[in-house]
Amino acid sequence: VQLVESGGGMVQPGGSLRLSCATSGFTFSEYYMSWVRQAPGKGPEWVSTITAGGLHTYYADSVKGRFTISRDNARNTLTLQMNSLKPEDTALYYCARPRSWRVPPLEYDYRGQGTQVTVSS
Repeated sequence: VQLVESGGGMVQPGGSLRLSCATSGFTFSEYYMSWVRQAPGKGPEWVSTITAGGLHTYYADSVKGRFTISRDNARNTLTLQMNSLKPEDTALYYCARPRSWRVPPLEYDYRGQGTQVTVSS
């Protein structure tokens, strides 16, 4: 199983970024998928989850209305569109495969290495 994130970078407050996660080694369309972030000196924070078919999405209150999770099951790709970014969104963002259908997930059985997002003026 491989999860490889891309799309991070530095952006000014109010800006946007689009993160992608390319997956392989498992049947992507059969699994819920999530985005998780970890800010310096803090523990992991669940950001969003999307169901296997992509019909239902869930968000942490801190990102609701600003971030949009989506997936392309034909291309085995997960995406996170981030708008109206704030300095407190600065973190390492990684995609992860939850171990169960619980939302928010308690455990993940696979995760990527992450992509850094820095929001600063």
